[in-house]
Amino acid sequence: MASKAKAAAAAAILPHDALFLGFDSSTQSLKATVVDAKLRIVTSEIVHFDSELPHYKTKDGVHRDLSENGRVTAPALMWVEALECVLDKLKKRSFPFEAIKAVSGSGQQHGSVYWKKDTLNSKLQKLSHLESLHGQLQDAFSTIHSPIWMDSSTFVQCKEIEEALGGAVALSLLTGSRAHERYTGPQIRKLYQTQKEVYENTERISLVSSFMASLLVGDYVSIDYSDAAGMNLMDFKNRIWSHVALEATAPHLEEKLGPLAPPHAVAGVINPFFVERYDFSADCLVIQWSGDNLCSLAGLALDHPGDVAVSLGTSDTVFGITTNPLPGLEGHIFPNCVDPHSYMVMLVYKNGSLTREEVRDRCADGSWDHFNKLLDETSPLNDGKVGFFYKYPEILPPLPGICPCTERTFCLVGVHRFCVKEAESLDDVAEAQEVLAFDPSTEVRSLVEGQFLSMKTHSQRIGMPMPPKRIIATGGASANHRLLVLMATIFGCDVYTAQRTDSASLGAAFRAAHGWLCNDQKDFVPIASMFANAAEDGAIQFKLSAHAGPNDLQAKFAALAKKRAELEHMLVAKYGANSTL
Repeated sequence: MASKAKAAAAAAILPHDALFLGFDSSTQSLKATVVDAKLRIVTSEIVHFDSELPHYKTKDGVHRDLSENGRVTAPALMWVEALECVLDKLKKRSFPFEAIKAVSGSGQQHGSVYWKKDTLNSKLQKLSHLESLHGQLQDAFSTIHSPIWMDSSTFVQCKEIEEALGGAVALSLLTGSRAHERYTGPQIRKLYQTQKEVYENTERISLVSSFMASLLVGDYVSIDYSDAAGMNLMDFKNRIWSHVALEATAPHLEEKLGPLAPPHAVAGVINPFFVERYDFSADCLVIQWSGDNLCSLAGLALDHPGDVAVSLGTSDTVFGITTNPLPGLEGHIFPNCVDPHSYMVMLVYKNGSLTREEVRDRCADGSWDHFNKLLDETSPLNDGKVGFFYKYPEILPPLPGICPCTERTFCLVGVHRFCVKEAESLDDVAEAQEVLAFDPSTEVRSLVEGQFLSMKTHSQRIGMPMPPKRIIATGGASANHRLLVLMATIFGCDVYTAQRTDSASLGAAFRAAHGWLCNDQKDFVPIASMFANAAEDGAIQFKLSAHAGPNDLQAKFAALAKKRAELEHMLVAKYGANSTL
């Protein structure tokens, strides 16, 4: 066993002069991160969609369709131009593209792109370095509107798919999740039902991850089976398309999706367009891209059950690793993108940073310093003041959106505020008084405490250990130390932060190196052995940022978490949502 471990470690040594490039095509920006053979960050670059590509007229990187409740899309061509922009920025800095051995990336999960018929032959395989990439692909899509994870307009399609497969639980047991409005299967079904001509004029459907990889290869790239788990279309345990799920979604769908691929596999070599235009080496490998949350797991070097990551971004996510997935009505199961023998368990909240920013703007004059000051003015537990903040229709608890047949609202939106008694008995929750407003400091604390209490409660329901061994916090809001202190107190464990907050692009760079190694060895190489050879100043180092709070305070938060969960259940029942929570 020892000799095998040594052999694996030796196999994980990367060429000393090699560089590896990782992208993150997220909701609001495209980021690029480069690491060297010792996994040290060499450089990074970013393109912000709203400010640097204003001609696409996005707000927070998206288009919100005011004529259709819950419809949120993004222009696929914007992502193409962003790729060029970020590479142009690196080129202006005389970046040595020729040293890059492999490229990979992460894409915002659940976004889908629809390639027009004959695009592969007439455009994608005939790219000229003398013209811009986005100029050559202007007419490449059967629809210019790519639905993304924020879309909540497929309530009817979710119900149809669940019913066709025997119910929400049956679908979850098969695909790893019940039907969700942002998931690609329901989105495809809606497109087929409402824009049949667009569906029939589509020759390939990509996720954002496989779409961006296709640009780099100049050919249609397979969806990797980790990101495919976010579609309600794949048998997640066997890692194959589910024929019953496909048939329940749209006809001839497998032809449009193409084959699946392992996340560590080579998607192809880089297209000559990038060789001629940016001086990439002609033998630079493109490794399968995957979803952003999956790549964040790689970027945070999570490899032990009990390690939990909390990403505080546009959407908030909580995820960890398990070898015993227990799919149900809450949460999501994905095959681990860097380990074929384990799974990632994840919770997702739509109301993340954008909701925190809305409260900051409304209560703290748009200032994070003022926001933190208001937080400090209140005491832990907020004197029993509890708030539910739904700027957007929320995923957890699983609440459907507006039914277009009856136009009846089933979702919780807006803010719901309660004053809860201090007694230990949950019976007191029934007597909680709903109020219309809190003062600014109470509002701020009820938002932040409520977000972390919800994460803790729902994490326990899907089998994550409580308290965790540790939490690694990432995402833009993880730079706010006040939030980390509160997180450590509520979860009852130490909280660490990564060297960088953009773990998705960093994880993509790690995955590029990992995929190169697997290809070089002609076999799967555990990524842990690659991490073992990282430099001491490499990018996988973590800083202890907040200690677990006092035990007595943790116990009080545990009691408040139960009360909040009961209130949540009451809200779900009141607004007509699923009563199986």
